[in-house]
Amino acid sequence: MKKFIEDFKAFALKGNVLDLAVGVVIGGAFNKIVSSLVNDIIMPVVGLLTGGVNFKEFTVVLVEATESSAAVTLNLGMFIQNIVDFLIISLSIFVFIKVITRFEKKRKEEVREVVEEKTPADIELLTEIRDLLKKESI
Repeated sequence: MKKFIEDFKAFALKGNVLDLAVGVVIGGAFNKIVSSLVNDIIMPVVGLLTGGVNFKEFTVVLVEATESSAAVTLNLGMFIQNIVDFLIISLSIFVFIKVITRFEKKRKEEVREVVEEKTPADIELLTEIRDLLKKESI
């Protein structure tokens, strides 16, 4: 049991796990913001443009309600809102990943330039000798 706890502690304190936990918390908050954007701003405008359709109440009744059972409906409006939520979140993630990738690529290029600039003189000399030997053997 003690080994299990030590292994779990080592796993839980790794940087990637902490980064993932922060990402999940921020993602949950971002999801609420996007849902509010869609429900409170985008869908009312779409409803206005479609003749006053309230998407929260846009349903198709499959079976009418009776005294002994509830109505069976397809909640198409809520489904459409969830699709819009998904599209906004996935677009945001795509843009975020593109920006991060661009920054990482630029940083790696800068590091590579610094490494190339710091090549010791003896290594450069040995590289030139190697290149000359290759050239003469051809």
